[in-house]
Amino acid sequence: MRLPFADHFIFFRQFRERFKTTGAIAPSSGFLARAMTGPLKQHAGPTRILEIGPGTGAVTRHIVRAVKEHDRFDLVELNERFAGLLQDRFRTDPTYARVADRSEVHVCPLQEFKAEAPYDIVISGLPLNNFPADLVRTIFKSYFDLLAPGGVLSYFEYMYVRPMRKSICRGAERERLTSLDETMNSYIEKHRFKKSWVFVNLPPAWVQHLRKDADESASDTSSAVGSETK
Repeated sequence: MRLPFADHFIFFRQFRERFKTTGAIAPSSGFLARAMTGPLKQHAGPTRILEIGPGTGAVTRHIVRAVKEHDRFDLVELNERFAGLLQDRFRTDPTYARVADRSEVHVCPLQEFKAEAPYDIVISGLPLNNFPADLVRTIFKSYFDLLAPGGVLSYFEYMYVRPMRKSICRGAERERLTSLDETMNSYIEKHRFKKSWVFVNLPPAWVQHLRKDADESASDTSSAVGSETK
């Protein structure tokens, strides 16, 4: 499903005004959206779904088409303009309106979001490479706090961006990127079961799919440390 031109314009305008929380110059491609929603489409039975940082809804469009009768779909979006766009879409777009009774857009930071129950599927579009290291650690802890045992987290990052930035940066910025590596790799090393390569996207991206162990507590996960991706 192709995004309307207006969505691209809104996204680019928010990128210019709020780069650190938008993080890209264009919405995710359909190829990236399909990779992000792969675990959702394979999940059987009633499913609790959380999308974090949906933006203009490039991935959301694919999620709503997969939402079933007894599913629950929550969206957490910090950007008020994007959140308003999505709320309007649930009211007026037939594809979205079909699942409006089991969906809700929450306008708040992820750290402030209070869930009624854990989620089977968490899909995140947050631009993690733009954030302070302490915030990324908090976000990953929130991801796994929100996941049900056996639940799946899918998030993306642009290919080779962090290694390339590390090669040219010095001082505090290099330390920040190194800390991001340590945090992300600790979770990847312990939890990743699949990595999707998406070349048809601007820029090309990886999708990381992580599963929370059935017998694991969130506090155990947050203390894991590693240095290499699988």
